[in-house]
Amino acid sequence: MIEAQSLTRRYGGRLAVDDVSFEVATGELLALVGASGSGKTTTLKMINRLVEPSAGRVLVDGEDAATLEAHQLRRRIGYVFQGVGLFPHMSVGENVAYGLRIAGVGKAERERRRDEALEMVRLPGYGERKPGELSGGQRQRVALARAIVNRPRVLLLDEPLGALDLKLREQMQVELKAIQGEVGITFVYVTHDQDEALTMSDRIAVFNRGRIEQTSGPVELYEHPATEFVAGFVGVSNMLERDGDRFTIRPEKVQLLDPERAPNGLRTERGRIAAVAYAGMVTRYTVALERGGELQLVRQNVEGAPPGAASEQGREVLVGWRPEHAVAVRGKTKEEESP
Repeated sequence: MIEAQSLTRRYGGRLAVDDVSFEVATGELLALVGASGSGKTTTLKMINRLVEPSAGRVLVDGEDAATLEAHQLRRRIGYVFQGVGLFPHMSVGENVAYGLRIAGVGKAERERRRDEALEMVRLPGYGERKPGELSGGQRQRVALARAIVNRPRVLLLDEPLGALDLKLREQMQVELKAIQGEVGITFVYVTHDQDEALTMSDRIAVFNRGRIEQTSGPVELYEHPATEFVAGFVGVSNMLERDGDRFTIRPEKVQLLDPERAPNGLRTERGRIAAVAYAGMVTRYTVALERGGELQLVRQNVEGAPPGAASEQGREVLVGWRPEHAVAVRGKTKEEESP
């Protein structure tokens, strides 16, 4: 449905997006994740020509986006952004149907499609209300209805849940993914929240300094990060270097062992507990290793809270992990290591 070919964007002497290529299949949800300034939003804007590429091109359903008239592109690609942008003086129904009215769609058809869109986003009967009467999550759903009422083939979403509080954002993640599945629209979704991307996406593209470091499904991305940057950005990860090999291990894969009865088949190292943090369901430990470096690990509090930090810190421990859970990664470049 969408194919980005060697997209590049320069602002003066600064390279904001550097030779980015990816494909998005019909009905897929692809998340673009990365820190602020990594190029993900600029890439999103180049897809529907809000920003023109300095080089490269975008194909929409096999056609070069640059050859399409603006109104043709808008019919194929919708856009939802964090600010919502609803007209406060209009009712919810008027906001949703606004694009149809501008396009000259007849009143009966506008009303039918407006009601259908509100039904899709779980807001039937809200058409007469004003945006100021709605919660943040409801306003975000109205913005989504306004985008899908035009029946685009692709929907671009730029941090659409970023303004919501954590609990509402988590609820909206589930609802948004369900709506996407029901309407069958291809989503390209920008977020800086890696947990949101893991929860919602079919695939994730991780941006760093204007380039894509890795594109893969959520499980593959988390369990087998290709680079040190991806390992550190998507979740929490331990980086160790032993005998010339650099590898990453997720904290939940590391075990705190009895030094006298270590299971066979594990790679083990000795160390001392440097820090303990109780976090409700889990307790987080930081272990300073005798061979150098630190490991973070977590233990489920299935039998209640562990001993306090004061009694745990400094205790000699043995840590271990299964060899297949240590994933070799490419290290950071000199440019990435610089401030």
